[in-house]
Amino acid sequence: MSLHVDVERLPHGADLPLPDYASASAAGLDLLAAIPVDAPLILAPGMRTAVPTGLAFALPEGFEGQVRPRSGLALKSGVTVLNAPGTVDADYRGEVKVILINHGHEPFEVTRGMRIAQLVVAPVTRIKLVENGKLKETARGAGGFGSTGLHGAPELK
Repeated sequence: MSLHVDVERLPHGADLPLPDYASASAAGLDLLAAIPVDAPLILAPGMRTAVPTGLAFALPEGFEGQVRPRSGLALKSGVTVLNAPGTVDADYRGEVKVILINHGHEPFEVTRGMRIAQLVVAPVTRIKLVENGKLKETARGAGGFGSTGLHGAPELK
């Protein structure tokens, strides 16, 4: 399935390629850092920053953009998307920025054109909440974090 999405290149991202899929079956488009060539961002361990992409999208009604981490950055450097997945709503027309955090032990340099995240466009299902008193019982009930499949595991506090 292919979906038409209008995109606006902002001046600071004008010379960067548009996001693209890295392989024929990839789910996400690679988002690139639109920062000045002569001013890379240094992300110290434990620090976070919003990295501009130089792009604004007009997602169709009924869809969202999910900004997700790149597994290579996470594995090799401990750098990930802090609010993963970040959500780009269909009515948002501002620049998409990626909130990166460095969970690694070394400073991480973000350079112009670096692949920093991926954008997955997905359908949105909206719901209507109906207050209906007590909920129907299930076998799981109110068992929360770690309550399924962990027979005899200690309770988390």
